[in-house]
Amino acid sequence: MVEKIDAHHHLWRYNAEEYGWLDEDMKAIRRDFLPKDLMAELAGAGIDGTVAVQARQTLDETRWLLDLAEENEAIRGVVGWAPIAGEDFPGVMEEFEDRPKLKGLRHLIQSEEDENYILRADFNAGMYAMRGSGLVYDILVYERQLLQTIEFVDEYPEQVFVLDHIAKPKIGAGILEPWAENMRELGLRQNVWCKVSGLVTEADWKNWTPETLKPYLDVAVDAFGAERLIVGSDWPVCLVASGYTQWFDLLRSYFAGFTENERDAVFGGTAINVYQL
Repeated sequence: MVEKIDAHHHLWRYNAEEYGWLDEDMKAIRRDFLPKDLMAELAGAGIDGTVAVQARQTLDETRWLLDLAEENEAIRGVVGWAPIAGEDFPGVMEEFEDRPKLKGLRHLIQSEEDENYILRADFNAGMYAMRGSGLVYDILVYERQLLQTIEFVDEYPEQVFVLDHIAKPKIGAGILEPWAENMRELGLRQNVWCKVSGLVTEADWKNWTPETLKPYLDVAVDAFGAERLIVGSDWPVCLVASGYTQWFDLLRSYFAGFTENERDAVFGGTAINVYQL
């Protein structure tokens, strides 16, 4: 049986200075979320393993997540942060050559004031330096940045990319276009996979339903096919809008009509292959 993988969650020791993006609306998750909390969620939802993803843009957090992964077998891999746009990026990465649970890197493109950050020369110099490393690059953008993302991806046909949170469409406003068209265009790139995660926090936190999310799930399937979809919880961020088990129950219901092979891929097999877990 293929293991069930939550391919996108976070861990943190909360402090207001480092997690300023947790605003008043998110006060319910202004606290520590550590492996012991995660393990309880995994047991309740029937999840076997995970990929921990960076939430701060610091090397200290990347080191900390890798330490936690080495201490906790269920954390199969880490998508960390490193200064990709920095001149010293290749040298910095030498530190992690003996950290086998580092599976990928991510930069908070969505948070950059420059809408074209992903196309900047310094950032792309770092991406060129990543070639041959075996590391996945997780793409975190808003739907309005998909055109730049497509241009970016086309520069790296051999690089494995994973699009986080289906590019954060405007679910709360019920808007599908041009997100859907751009998702289908991005999905033509066979070196890009897509995480089915983060949907509930783009919806109306209090009033979303499975029917609210279905059109967006349908587009993701249409754009990437079940074989290139990877499920993730975005825990603990998801808790402002959905329980952990509630989210996976929704996904199991949505994918119930797919073939067994497709479900195995979506719920773990593809994550295992893409991140080399």
